[in-house]
Amino acid sequence: MRVASLAVAVGCWVWGALASGAVPAPSTPAPARLEASATYDALQRMVRIREVSLSPDGTRVAWVESVPGTAEAARLQVRELAHPERAPVRVTASKDGAPCAEGSLSWSPDGRWLAFLSTAGEGRARQLYVADASGAGGPARRLTTLKGVLAAPKWSPDGKVVGLLVIEGAEDAQGPRGPAARETGVVQASPPVKRFAVVTVEDARLRLVSPAGLFIHEYAWSPDGARVAVTASLPPGDANWWNARVYAVEAGTGETSLLHAPRWQVAEPAWSPDGRRLAFIEGLMSDEGNTGGDVLVVSVPERLAAKVRFGEKGALPAKVPPALDVTEGLKATATDLFWPTAERLVFGAQAQGEAALMAVAPGGGAVTTLWKGPEHVAVSLGKDGVTSAVVRDSFSQPPEVWTGPVGAWKPLTRLNADVRVPVGDVRSVTWTSDGQSVQGWLVLPVPEGSGRKVPMVTVVHGGPAAGVLSTFNPQTALFVARGYAVFMPNPRGSYGQGEAFVQANRRDFGFGDFNDVMAGLDAVLASAPVDPARQGITGWSYGGFLTMWAVTRTQRFQAAVAGAGIANWQSYYGTNHIDTWMLPYFGASVYDEPEVYTRSSPINGVKQVRTPTLVLHGERDVEVPASQGYEFHKALKTLGVKTQLVIYADEGHGLRKPEHLKDRLLRTLDWFDANLPAAPESKPKVRAPAR
Repeated sequence: MRVASLAVAVGCWVWGALASGAVPAPSTPAPARLEASATYDALQRMVRIREVSLSPDGTRVAWVESVPGTAEAARLQVRELAHPERAPVRVTASKDGAPCAEGSLSWSPDGRWLAFLSTAGEGRARQLYVADASGAGGPARRLTTLKGVLAAPKWSPDGKVVGLLVIEGAEDAQGPRGPAARETGVVQASPPVKRFAVVTVEDARLRLVSPAGLFIHEYAWSPDGARVAVTASLPPGDANWWNARVYAVEAGTGETSLLHAPRWQVAEPAWSPDGRRLAFIEGLMSDEGNTGGDVLVVSVPERLAAKVRFGEKGALPAKVPPALDVTEGLKATATDLFWPTAERLVFGAQAQGEAALMAVAPGGGAVTTLWKGPEHVAVSLGKDGVTSAVVRDSFSQPPEVWTGPVGAWKPLTRLNADVRVPVGDVRSVTWTSDGQSVQGWLVLPVPEGSGRKVPMVTVVHGGPAAGVLSTFNPQTALFVARGYAVFMPNPRGSYGQGEAFVQANRRDFGFGDFNDVMAGLDAVLASAPVDPARQGITGWSYGGFLTMWAVTRTQRFQAAVAGAGIANWQSYYGTNHIDTWMLPYFGASVYDEPEVYTRSSPINGVKQVRTPTLVLHGERDVEVPASQGYEFHKALKTLGVKTQLVIYADEGHGLRKPEHLKDRLLRTLDWFDANLPAAPESKPKVRAPAR
């Protein structure tokens, strides 16, 4: 899962967002804040690698890297693997080389051309371009001039067309995490529809293919190019992704056939090399784009007779073939899916807090672990299922591109070789809670030599269907540099220990998962040099909810920062724009079983709060409306609890403006510094990363 007007109340501990988007900072910055600001700015000069793609023949690697000092700009780079000593070639649609946003890479089947999206054209809207991957052909050629939103370009197997997902005439459609368009007049009378389209490379002709009554979330070309498998739902798509089904859409006619009606959520369709079967990931997922579950396989007959028609009353029912769960009972969560050879499915996974690549036969059987490690990886797998290009990073290592056979990668880039973030011990911590094993990560600051115990911040991840891996994270780096230990638990509901573990917090928000967090806190205090009297807790989205919940249930935290959290599940149900995500978790709507929602609402225990609590929200968040922050903050203020509310202007569920991202982290640090104070002589200094 994910999370008005401007804040105007000003009290003893209240800040408000300004209409310009600026947020007040302390009038006289403390030295620690200045040092933290410098550390943050140094981290922003790091190059972020946003995607990586291996060419079909395995001879070239393309990646997208951020341009430090800019908010949106990204460079598309290509390197010949046979000549790693040569500098990468920039492929771009920019005629003068000016910075622009480029990405969403797709290789042509022969590996000669790259299709991608770029804002280089007039109006700065993302359009589709193709370019010679060698860079010899000059600037890229534009194939679209569409007013709307484009996404996910993919070459057809014959290389004649490029597939796209298109929302016509809705340039402000930024998805559920972006700042919502303001709604006036008749609300949602005609929700936008994302359709599958094809663009002919030769003459740049665009043709919409999928039905107008079907919102497409993902697609995959069949090996013969005759059809695409899609995950799709009825409009409005942002709200109905949790009801998506798997369909086949004929590329020539748009005729649509139902392939699978899931019990839970579906993602990552992948065809077998012969086109006779389709694999996908199914599981309880709380967020579109954050995939996790089991791997299922369904047979696809050559002739699909069960055509589906879409209209005002939705899709007509159709018979579907049964699906086989080939990873049932696996103590890991599949997150990415590839089908390189007829005999083997390969999938990325989270396994007990570590990243992994695993393989299984399409008919089921034993699962083989190809590689597993305490880090984060983004994988582009070659046709042989062995050769790959990956982006690797960890708590202490910034991202770089690596290539080679799975698990035997060698570095290809050194973009961040001079970035050093001083961290101490990094531990994968396991403990038992309610009879089951739970895992989390503990990152300690560099010991200062005094032997004094350090303060700690427990960071609860969002979701709840998500999981913490060892990932390079500015928040973790900044906390540790300031001298805080950081504890990141993966309680029940998290990815990494199988589907049963993910589903263990259904109809139980704030109870079993909170028990897991507190049991993990006890385990850390028993084994690490952490001060039990200086404990903070924070989180965003579901983590914001669990932060709100924590301060109503215990006095063990001396400071809290709740970002985009849910204070009241009952009022939340009627005001968010993605309420269908709640039905699998709560088992019924709030109108049918209000007591399930009441039971898990922090607002009902707010009179127990004594912990100073900072509340943060995006002004135009439709996943968790800002009204939830107002509701919790007002209760705390009324009850005399130290609190502060910050509303970030024009932001959605995920903050995007650089000044807001920075303010959120520095303001959070300030709150913990003020409410978890150390003795003057033991206050740690910020250790800035070297650059």
